[in-house]
Amino acid sequence: MPSDISQLAKAIARHKTMIAQPDRAYISPEDYLAAEAAAIVKHEYHDGEIFAMAGASEEHNLIGGNIYTLLRAHLRGSPCKTFFAEVKVRVEMANRFYYPDLLVTCDVRDREDRYVKKYPKLIVEVLFDSTEAFDRGKKFDHYCELDSLEEYVLVNQDRTQVEVFRRNDDDTWTLKRYGAGDTVRFTSLDFDCPITEIYTDVAL
Repeated sequence: MPSDISQLAKAIARHKTMIAQPDRAYISPEDYLAAEAAAIVKHEYHDGEIFAMAGASEEHNLIGGNIYTLLRAHLRGSPCKTFFAEVKVRVEMANRFYYPDLLVTCDVRDREDRYVKKYPKLIVEVLFDSTEAFDRGKKFDHYCELDSLEEYVLVNQDRTQVEVFRRNDDDTWTLKRYGAGDTVRFTSLDFDCPITEIYTDVAL
């Protein structure tokens, strides 16, 4: 197992593919965090394995930036904080660290760590073709293990569509789809906006 950041950085370079290698060494969460603090390329952590993050498209970046701007303005002065792309979410039960495209946390416990949040109220992912199945499937399963999470939002970058998964009182989830002409609502934040504002300057 790598014992310092230099050695771990070499291990990270060997783990830049999503193809599993049966002989790879397990990397601890502590070693991952130490290496990630010095890394140029962001990596997610999946139960001892490290995966490099792909670059974002223009549309992806604009959509994420639009939502961040809208939520920052809406939540200004409140206890809730909005983070865009660079802050990790820790899912303890699944032993994962993810970089969601956007997250909002209102929990005072999340003020203890500047780089990792454990109690998000809302998470937004802008969909890539290559990762959409994962965002809808296994990643959503992992996010559901966060008791604090009230809404999970998937935003399509190729057409006007926003999907909001809302947690019910019985811990089931309800899906609400929004399309052209709709007003999108994030119930967890008491936030509404025309869907056109999410896609401002985006050429679909």
